[in-house]
Amino acid sequence: MTKRLRTLGLVALLFTSVAITLRAALFQQSRPASPDSPRALLFQFGVVGDGLADDTAAIQKAIDSGLGEIDLPKGVYRITQPLTIELDKVGYTSFHGSGVARIEMHGAGPAIKFVGTHFKSADPGGYTDDVWDRQRMPLVDGIAIVGKHPEASGIAAIGTMQLTVTRTHIRHVLHGIHLLQNNRNVIVADSHIYDNRGVGIFYDNVNLHQSNITNCHISYNAMGGVVSRAGNVRNIHISGCDLESNMSPETPATANVLIDCRESPSGTGEVAITGCTIQHNNPSPDSANIRIIGRSMPSRDQELVREGNVTITGNVLSDVQVNIHLQECRGVAITGNTFWQGYEHNLLVEDCSNIVVGPNNFDRNPRYNYGNTKDAKNGVVFRNSVDCTLTGLHITNVWRSPAGLLIDDCERFNITNCMILDCDSCGLLLQNVRHSRVSDCLIRDDRPDSGSVSIQFVDVVELQFADNSFAMPVPQSD
Repeated sequence: MTKRLRTLGLVALLFTSVAITLRAALFQQSRPASPDSPRALLFQFGVVGDGLADDTAAIQKAIDSGLGEIDLPKGVYRITQPLTIELDKVGYTSFHGSGVARIEMHGAGPAIKFVGTHFKSADPGGYTDDVWDRQRMPLVDGIAIVGKHPEASGIAAIGTMQLTVTRTHIRHVLHGIHLLQNNRNVIVADSHIYDNRGVGIFYDNVNLHQSNITNCHISYNAMGGVVSRAGNVRNIHISGCDLESNMSPETPATANVLIDCRESPSGTGEVAITGCTIQHNNPSPDSANIRIIGRSMPSRDQELVREGNVTITGNVLSDVQVNIHLQECRGVAITGNTFWQGYEHNLLVEDCSNIVVGPNNFDRNPRYNYGNTKDAKNGVVFRNSVDCTLTGLHITNVWRSPAGLLIDDCERFNITNCMILDCDSCGLLLQNVRHSRVSDCLIRDDRPDSGSVSIQFVDVVELQFADNSFAMPVPQSD
C-alpha cells in the first residue's frame, strides 16, 4: 500500500511539474517584448513598442543606421510620420514582424515608404551596380499596419526594384499599397488588405513592368481592389485571390479590378486574372468585378489605340451591376469562368475588337434565388464591336433584358456551339450585324407560357446561319 501511494505521489508531482513548465512557456510566448527578448535589438535605438510612445524617431534611427533588418518584436509601434527608407543611402532593408507586430500610423502619408533610384526598364542591361549592391528586394513581412489618421496610408514605393510584400495585414488606411512614379518586379503575396478608404493595391500613374499579386484577400476597399490608372503598366498577374466588395455606394464607380488607360499615352496591358473569387457589391453605383477601359491617349500621328492583351480565366464572379465590362479594348480572352448575379449584365463589351469568349457558364442558380437576387438581369451584350469569336457559351435565365445574348451594331462575329436557354423576350438577338456567322447553337425556351422567341434578326447583312437548333420560327425584320 505504501509503495502504491509513493508511486501515485511521484506521478502527481510529475504532472504538476509539467503543468508549471507549460504555464511558464505559455507566459513567455504571450508576454510583451522587453529589452531582454532575443529579438529586441531595436530597443538599443530607443524603440518602446507599447502603443503609447511615439516610436517614429527611434525606428527611423534604426533604419538610417544601416541595420538592414528591422525586426519588430511583439508590440504596438505608434508612429506619426512615414518611416522612409532611402535604399541607396541605407542599403538593403527589410521589415519583419512574425505576425505579432503592429504599426499604427497616426500621421498623414504612408507608414512605410521605400525610395529607390531605379527609373529605367527591367532589362538587366539597364541597371547600375548600386541597385543590385544596395537596393534590390526591399521586403515587408509579417507586419500589421493600421491607419489612425484620415490621410494615413500603408506602404508606398518609388523607384524600387523587386519590392516584396508578404504575410502583411493593412487596414483602416487610405491606400493599402501605393505604387508611384517608377517600380519594377513587384510581388504581393499571402496578404490581407482590408477595409480601407481608398484603393487596395494602387498602380497610380506609375511606370511599372512585371508584378504579381497572389493568394491575397483584398476586400472592402472603398475606391477599388486592384486599380491601375494612367501610367505605363505591363504584366499585372492576379492569381488565387479573393477580391470582394472593393466599392461603396458613397464613392464614385469603381471595380474589384479596375484598369483605366485614359490619361495615358501607354496604358496598361498584358494582364492575367486567373483562379480568383471576385464578388460584391451590387448596391454600389455602376459597380463591376472587372472593368477595363482600354482607350489610351494616342500621339498625334496615331489613330485610336485600344490597350489589351488580357486573359481572364477560371474565376468566380457575382453580385455586382456588371461582372465583366470591357470598353475600347483589343485582344481579350475570357474563358472557363462562372458568372451569376450581374444585376445589369454578366458581360458587357463596348467598342472593342479581337475579343475571344470561350466556354463560360452564365447561370442563375436557384441556390441564390432569394431576396433582391431575383432583380439580376444577367444579360450578355456586345455593342459596336468587331472581329470577335464567341464559342461554347452556356447562357441561362436572362430576365428582363432584350435577349440572353444581344449583338448590337457589330461586324465580323463568329458565334458557334452556344447554349442559350429559358431567357425572357429572346434567346439570341442580332441587330445591325454585318458579315457574321451563327452555327451549331441550341437556343430554346421551354418554360410554360414564356412567350419568348429563340432568335431574332434586325437589319442583318451577309449573315451565315447554319446547323442551329431552336424551338420557334425565327422572326425576320428588315
